[in-house]
Amino acid sequence: MTRTTLAAALVAFGLAQPAAALDLTAMTDAERDAFRDEVRSYLLDNPEVLMEAIQVLEARNAQAQVDNDAALVTTNAEDIYQDGYSWVGGNPEGDITLVEFIDYRCTYCRKAHDEVAALIETDGNIRFVVKEFPILGEQSVISSRFAIATLQQAGPDAYKQVHDALITFRGNLDAQNLRRLADSFDLDADAILAQMEAPEVNRVIDENRALAQRLQINGTPTFVLGEQMVRGYAPLQAMQQIVEEVRAQ
Repeated sequence: MTRTTLAAALVAFGLAQPAAALDLTAMTDAERDAFRDEVRSYLLDNPEVLMEAIQVLEARNAQAQVDNDAALVTTNAEDIYQDGYSWVGGNPEGDITLVEFIDYRCTYCRKAHDEVAALIETDGNIRFVVKEFPILGEQSVISSRFAIATLQQAGPDAYKQVHDALITFRGNLDAQNLRRLADSFDLDADAILAQMEAPEVNRVIDENRALAQRLQINGTPTFVLGEQMVRGYAPLQAMQQIVEEVRAQ
């Protein structure tokens, strides 16, 4: 048997057997050193084996993440899809629901905004739920408080207008700019600004943060669709493919 063939056989044996089956402690020092030398030589001569092993490991880890996400979504499905306080857009009677955890100051949320809108518009049969999830500092919290207060005081249509404005707003959200934003949509600025500190607004943010923690979400945007979670920005074509997969299940 050649040196390379012997090393390959040893590597294959070691990978195929349970950990206890290849007991290096049962070898003599000379046997152990010889084994290590053969394995090292084989890997140096055939580095593609390491790449293959890494690919297998990555595939297993990815599948484990998918399985874990599915279990988390199933356990928390009612709070994700039917919380009773989040804004619902798109087609309220759609055959599937897309949920987005969003932070208005998140660069990738802003990048995803137009593509999500295009997905919902072109599909026509997606129920869309927005979860206010401010995690990027005070301005994020102010943005979400203003959006939630608008929903509670002025209704879903006003929320949609404010939501679309906040996702592109670049300035500082002080009281003056918030009032100016409300006035631009003929909303009651005084009522909305007062509502921003109401317990009902606090409850929405607290509930969304608690849900995100249960779902192991620590970044935005995060999308939930069916039993899948998309952690981070995904281009329109990728989102369309996921929609097709969910519908096919």
